[in-house]
Amino acid sequence: MQIGELSEAVGLSLRTIRHYDDVGLLPASRTEGGYRVYSESDLRRMLAIRTLKPLGFSLEEMRGILDAIDSAEADPDDDAARDRLRGFTEQVAAKREQMAVNLERATNLVSQLRDLA
Repeated sequence: MQIGELSEAVGLSLRTIRHYDDVGLLPASRTEGGYRVYSESDLRRMLAIRTLKPLGFSLEEMRGILDAIDSAEADPDDDAARDRLRGFTEQVAAKREQMAVNLERATNLVSQLRDLA
């Protein structure tokens, strides 16, 4: 798929996708004419990036997670990659829990504000 199709599929701007290409998180293949093209694997990778960013992971942390995913997919018997994924899973779960707490707080505040308004 071309960059516009990827943008539509993941709900992110072309500029954002180009940025992730520029920093090496989502390196695009190029046509002979220089156009970026993406595979289904790239789509899955972009969906992971889209999820990791609001959780507060840095570019380097995202790179580590994506590299571990790539390694585990390439070789399901790669114990080191699977160990890294387990560690990342715990980090993602902890960040998700913190987001749930923050969402609950925001929900309570919205209720309070509505009651006052």
